[in-house]
Amino acid sequence: MAVLSDPISDFLTRLKNASRASNEFFTAPHSKTKEAIAKILEDEGYIWNYEVSTDGKFKELKVKVKYSDNGTPVLTDVKRVSKPGIRRYVGAGEIPRVLNGLGISIVSTSKGLKTGTHARKEKLGGELLAFVW
Repeated sequence: MAVLSDPISDFLTRLKNASRASNEFFTAPHSKTKEAIAKILEDEGYIWNYEVSTDGKFKELKVKVKYSDNGTPVLTDVKRVSKPGIRRYVGAGEIPRVLNGLGISIVSTSKGLKTGTHARKEKLGGELLAFVW
């Protein structure tokens, strides 16, 4: 296994690739941050569900990808905003809307990972991790 410099980007890329390849599910190495992102994606309706698997030596996150009735993926695209080399921090009033409200932004706040909408309501800013639509 290769050493990753950006595990969140790897997780989001696996999600995008699995949905475009019409895979039923995908697995990724587990972390609390990735689990929180999966929880947000499940709550917002971009994935069916996720589970933490402890079968092997390390924990893994198993995510079931969601498709519409005609077989097209619910998730169209994902864009990683804040990267390890270039972090992007925003205040509560600066959190951008994704596609005029059709997508979500994921923000890492002092109270955990939240969608942009929830962070704005709670008046929390933080690191802008990704856009999902």
